[in-house]
Amino acid sequence: MIVDKGYQGLKAMGIKCLIPFKATKKAPLVLVQKQINREIGKRRIRIEHVNGKLKVFKILAERYRNRRRRMGLRLNLIAAIYNMELVKK
Repeated sequence: MIVDKGYQGLKAMGIKCLIPFKATKKAPLVLVQKQINREIGKRRIRIEHVNGKLKVFKILAERYRNRRRRMGLRLNLIAAIYNMELVKK
């Protein structure tokens, strides 16, 4: 799983994930850490672009307040609409 710096707690829970290194004032990043962060960012950018396109649908951008059992259906419909737009390009 590739995540951003906001998910630091996943490692503490024992979940295997790829998290970028975080710099502090006392310990700035070394060159190798910067290169690793850059590679992680290159992989994550595609995912972030898709997330941004899907957030056009306000149901995904805001808190979901409808019935939980219908959430999967709505997500599948939104994903299908997005996939249809990809095919058109």
